[in-house]
Amino acid sequence: MGGLFGAVSTGDCVTDVYFGTDYHSHLGTSKGGLAFWTEEGFNRSIHNIENTQFRARFEDELAGIKSSMGIGCISDREPQPLTVYSHLGRYAIATVGRINNADNLVKKSFQTPNIHFMEINKGRFNQTELVSVIIDGQETFKDGLLAVQESVEGSCSVLLLTPQGIYACRDKLGRTPLIIGKKEVEETNGTVTLSHCVTFESCTLTNLDYKTVYELGPGEIVLLTKEGIEKIAPPRDKMRICAFLWVYYGYPSSTYEGMNVEMMRYKNGAALSRRDDAEADMVAGIPDSGVAHAIGYSNESKIPYSRPFVKYTPTWARSFTPQSKELRSLVARMKLMPIPELIMGKRLLFCDDSIVRGTQMRETVNLLYRCYAKEVHIRSACPPILFNCKYLNFSDSRSESDLATRRSIKRLEGRDLEDPAEYGNPCNEKYCAMVKDIGRELNFTSLRYQNVDDMLDAIGIGAENICTYCWTGKE
Repeated sequence: MGGLFGAVSTGDCVTDVYFGTDYHSHLGTSKGGLAFWTEEGFNRSIHNIENTQFRARFEDELAGIKSSMGIGCISDREPQPLTVYSHLGRYAIATVGRINNADNLVKKSFQTPNIHFMEINKGRFNQTELVSVIIDGQETFKDGLLAVQESVEGSCSVLLLTPQGIYACRDKLGRTPLIIGKKEVEETNGTVTLSHCVTFESCTLTNLDYKTVYELGPGEIVLLTKEGIEKIAPPRDKMRICAFLWVYYGYPSSTYEGMNVEMMRYKNGAALSRRDDAEADMVAGIPDSGVAHAIGYSNESKIPYSRPFVKYTPTWARSFTPQSKELRSLVARMKLMPIPELIMGKRLLFCDDSIVRGTQMRETVNLLYRCYAKEVHIRSACPPILFNCKYLNFSDSRSESDLATRRSIKRLEGRDLEDPAEYGNPCNEKYCAMVKDIGRELNFTSLRYQNVDDMLDAIGIGAENICTYCWTGKE
């Protein structure tokens, strides 16, 4: 997915941007970048963070940098922030989202003479660079950002660092959040340093001493300056924020639209338990994001919570991220370490945030049986994923046929279905057959999924405001 952070201060903001960006590391696996505006112009650096921590790559570069304005980005794909010099002036740009009509937008850009794009690799171009070209086609930054909102199919939230301040533009349907923080620090000489930040994850604010003052609405644009917040374009009426922010992607201490991630997961796990009749000796969560769902399930069911294995922390990437099936299986197996004394002879019930391809779950269950588990019941904290996400990069595999649900449907139907939406209805016999088939393929004692309505109730901000495309196929 990716994450964004930016800060503007009457003092120095380098440390805030460094740590604020680092707090988004769970959102991206590929590139990290920082850009600061200084007296000499932009100071920018970008590094590959696939096999190392963000902080380790950037710490040495911060020495000697003094800046009152900066932005940072964690990205799944393209290197950013980019620095641009155009008729609008000098700026740095970072984006989060997914542009489905990128090829068409590039072709449209070529209608303007002498436009070109820098290739990244294998003919790919940087989508953030495309956004900058759309912005530069207008007369002001405001008009450029509005043009991005109108032309992009998918989603796109943007931070623009200019010599005047930081433009923060939330995706027009609010699929990802942008939150404004503020802090005032009294210095030893009696002066007060005023700082504002903009962040994807609200969890960045507390440890950096910021207080949440404002959450941008869908499509809203603001300008952060040393003086404060200037509203550039009002919020739109319609919102479709991603449900996976609560179910999986979001950090437990973050809050979006007034609902904390950890609290949602407790409620979601409890709702999952109320519809279940499984008999088990203990409840556990697949670390990390399945843990809170499991705590909610345990609290509601009164089945004791335990940790029969632990994750060998953050050096392993998400198991569904690598494109190689063999590498996904290796990562899924290596990152979890069992505690055999808590497994042998036990009936275990595990909650996980989701089942995408099923890679991790198959490896996890096999690991448990090798430690002589008696039964392994799996509970997914979200409904069956039937469609690849069109708006962000969750469940973005090379083919929808890789999804555990699609493999099952092909086995049951003898062919691929263009629209498998009927398999998403828990009251449908086909749904029941699919769930049973997936459980059998992945070697579960039993399998149940959360249903859409209970998940939406746990989020609690109104079903009409939440995107459920991955499960329903409806926009």
